[in-house]
Amino acid sequence: MKFTGKNVLVTGSSRGIGAEVAKVLAGYGLKVWINYRSGADAADAIKAQIEAAGGRAAVIGFDVADETAFVDAIKMIIECDGELSYLVNNAGITKDGLAMRMKSDDFMAVINANLLSAFIGCRESFKVMRKQKFGAIVNIASIVGETGNAGQTNYAASKGGVIAMTKSFAQEAASSGIRYNIVTPGFIATDMTDILSDDVKSSFTAKIPMGRFGNPSEIAEATAFLLSDHASYITGETLKVNGGMLM
Repeated sequence: MKFTGKNVLVTGSSRGIGAEVAKVLAGYGLKVWINYRSGADAADAIKAQIEAAGGRAAVIGFDVADETAFVDAIKMIIECDGELSYLVNNAGITKDGLAMRMKSDDFMAVINANLLSAFIGCRESFKVMRKQKFGAIVNIASIVGETGNAGQTNYAASKGGVIAMTKSFAQEAASSGIRYNIVTPGFIATDMTDILSDDVKSSFTAKIPMGRFGNPSEIAEATAFLLSDHASYITGETLKVNGGMLM
């Protein structure tokens, strides 16, 4: 995989899909800034794994829903590296519940963590990248943002918003040489899905034409492709990585 830029910030990369994205991008030669909100030890462990494999990484802790903290973090990266080449907005939360019983606070908490944070990252990286006339952003959304899902009104709204927002950024930023794309994972095997019972896993798998959950590495490689020079004429695109569950 070929990359013109030299570094990348991956939000929510101390665990799960984000951690795998960080490791894959480091393997392709990028310096990876590993973001965490509350898992400092986990972030340090990912950094150690990357460095043990010969890669470069730094840890940067901040809450992506805190605008001031996000802005300051990007400033810090610029001060350290002189540039920000790529951004992966991966951080997110869930607060599931039936819509009729969902509190407004739980709805807005997910919107702020998943959608507002991605907006802040997209906006601030745009400001930096347009000066260098280069950059690429991948926003990790979800199949739920395309299909909806009972019990996840807030999560579906946040991820559907990420998809629409990314396309708007792509239109505004294209003339500056900056690309914005989306990856929408389906069911992916992570620590969050490991706690599901075998019966629940089987019921989900039955809906997937490929007959299995995806691996975090498959999301990471799709993300790497969209960031890379191999996707230089792709912007505003939604890349579905869901085993055929939604075509």
